[in-house]
Amino acid sequence: MSSRKQIHYRGKTLKELQAIPLDELVELLPSRHRRSLIRPEYWNHERSKLLGKLRNAKEAMDKGKQVTVKTYVRDFIVLPEFVGLTVEVYNGKQFVPVELTLDKIGTYFAEYAHARKLVRHSAPGIGATRSSMYVPLK
Repeated sequence: MSSRKQIHYRGKTLKELQAIPLDELVELLPSRHRRSLIRPEYWNHERSKLLGKLRNAKEAMDKGKQVTVKTYVRDFIVLPEFVGLTVEVYNGKQFVPVELTLDKIGTYFAEYAHARKLVRHSAPGIGATRSSMYVPLK
């Protein structure tokens, strides 16, 4: 028995997922992703171009090079063949690096590059309220 826990996606290891064709992989994904992948409209010019870039980056990574792919396509579904790659996803302001791992299979790129930032307000400043008019300034 190994001390390390084996990570699976829907009962299959990474090697098994990478070996099966896309048609069979679609059956393992959630319904929203399954519907998207089987439609021909999903594979438009942008996504097809990104798919080619990701496959080229995977080949370069297998040869020993460290490659990152920049993209504006946020609604691309993470597939098992791209596990191990680093993708920089645009969030509207900057490119956020996303390391693709086994637990990210079947999710969108956008889930890891948040477009909205949490707003944290501090205390009100001088002149923000009527009572602050009477606070002595230093």
